[in-house]
Amino acid sequence: MDISMQIKKTALRTALGYIEKKPEENVLKLMDWVDKLAGDGPDSFPAQRKAFRNVLNDPECSMYQLIMSVFRDIDNDVLKVVFENFFLNASLIGWPKQEHYRKELNCNIPWAILMDPTSACNLHCTGCWAAEYGNKLNLTYEELSDIVRQGKEFGTYMYIFSGGEPLVRKKDILRLCTEHSDCQFLAFTNATLIDEAFAKEMLRVKNFIPAISVEGFEDATDFRRGAGTYQAIMKAMTILKQYKLPFGASCCYTSKNVDSISSEAFIDHLVECGAKFAWFFHYMPVGNEAVTDLLPNPEQRKLMYRKVREYRSTKPIFTIDFQNDGEYVGGCIAGGRNYLHINANGDVEPCAFIHYSDSNIREKTLLEAFQSPLFMAYHNHQPFNCNHLRPCPMLENPDMLKMMVDQSGAHSTDLQSQESADHLCDKCRNYAACWAPKADLLWNERNKN
Repeated sequence: MDISMQIKKTALRTALGYIEKKPEENVLKLMDWVDKLAGDGPDSFPAQRKAFRNVLNDPECSMYQLIMSVFRDIDNDVLKVVFENFFLNASLIGWPKQEHYRKELNCNIPWAILMDPTSACNLHCTGCWAAEYGNKLNLTYEELSDIVRQGKEFGTYMYIFSGGEPLVRKKDILRLCTEHSDCQFLAFTNATLIDEAFAKEMLRVKNFIPAISVEGFEDATDFRRGAGTYQAIMKAMTILKQYKLPFGASCCYTSKNVDSISSEAFIDHLVECGAKFAWFFHYMPVGNEAVTDLLPNPEQRKLMYRKVREYRSTKPIFTIDFQNDGEYVGGCIAGGRNYLHINANGDVEPCAFIHYSDSNIREKTLLEAFQSPLFMAYHNHQPFNCNHLRPCPMLENPDMLKMMVDQSGAHSTDLQSQESADHLCDKCRNYAACWAPKADLLWNERNKN
């Protein structure tokens, strides 16, 4: 990092120190420092920074209340590290570097890398492919660290763990957080392995955030994840809140839990528990044994579309719907465009839900994977639909995924029962056909306003 950037970051840390004492009075000063650090270039997120400034000038809005709650509820030292690693390193500093390599190398460079430390999981959730994998596969610590090292060379400072249950490897995750203290780490976790000892370790490393999987209230969560899981989640959230640690919720909506997971009572409950964000994922029928009945119908998906947007403007929690928010990111973000997935066998996959690959991290560098036929097919065909409410090459555009897998020669990476692209895509055709007219109406309505 050049000296001028280091000086600016030091000044920003100092500014954060003043702001933590009186955030309502001083938070706009922090934005002044961010603007100085970002500069005026096209890769400095000018629209996003303007939106933040508008929020900070409106104390009545829900996002202002969320920001104030972050200053109030989160440990100050943790907050400083998250701000520097996520907002500065991963975004304001990392993104321009990624853009440079995207243009120079003519391939996708990910903003975030999702990786599975292990295939092991202590739960057996209905409709989850990971539950079938067992505990046979693991990425070594050295492999995990090398992925991070390679990623940072291209400006990638955001790393997300999935699985399996990633906290089965909690010691190695904490070691990674320590070794790569300039990166922000997050894990999708069932939370059953979070205890006070782990919370104290989170306070020590400061750059790890859990996204806790919850399916709604107790009946809905335990229906999919097993009896007693919801109470274990509530205990984990209580511990995290007590230790002033940041966390959020990861919510998969299905045909069985849409009413619960979209309810105002559930969102209010997450806020009360201390969650600062809620990421909503559409159920995907991945795997030969996938339960296709769990796919939401068009009316249920439309309900989620409406509700997530409503809560985003009325509740002090940041909500994202990865299937319905494609308009904000230009459609599909997989294939390295914004993120990719590396499973516990080392296979580099375009997406956590697309289990096909033509590269393995044990045989290729990250760059070689970015430039592989499968990833270049993503690069050359994104977006897969001009309607960004139909972003996915599998769920809404199944012929696209089949074409890319066939042409690239990618193979199934399912660790138990390999699934052909034909089999997977055939499960999505009826869904895609039923959703398309609803999506087109919503998209046209959105673009008229």
